[in-house]
Amino acid sequence: MPDDGALRVGAAVHDNESGRVGLVTGHEGPYLQLHPLGGGGGREWDADPARLRPLAPAELLSARVAEANARSRTGLGLGDMRGSPHTGRAGYDT
Repeated sequence: MPDDGALRVGAAVHDNESGRVGLVTGHEGPYLQLHPLGGGGGREWDADPARLRPLAPAELLSARVAEANARSRTGLGLGDMRGSPHTGRAGYDT
C-alpha cells in the first residue's frame, strides 16, 4: 500500500458496507471496483474507499481457505485439480 493510505489494485480488502472481501481491480470515479477473492467467478462490485480496510494476513488466509472449502463442497473445479480424489472415479462429475 502506498504511504498515503490509498488502496492499490491487487490489494485484498474487507468491504464494511457489504461484509464481503475482495480484491481491488480498479476504480471508477470515486469508487473502487472489487472482485471476489476466488477468481473463479462472481460479480464485481463498486465500493466506497472510506468503507474499505485492508485484510490482515491471517484474515486473507482465512478467506482463501473458506473459498477453497466452498469450492470443494460444491465440486467446482475439482476435476481440474491434479490429484483430485474425484477425478475419474465413478459417481463423481469430472
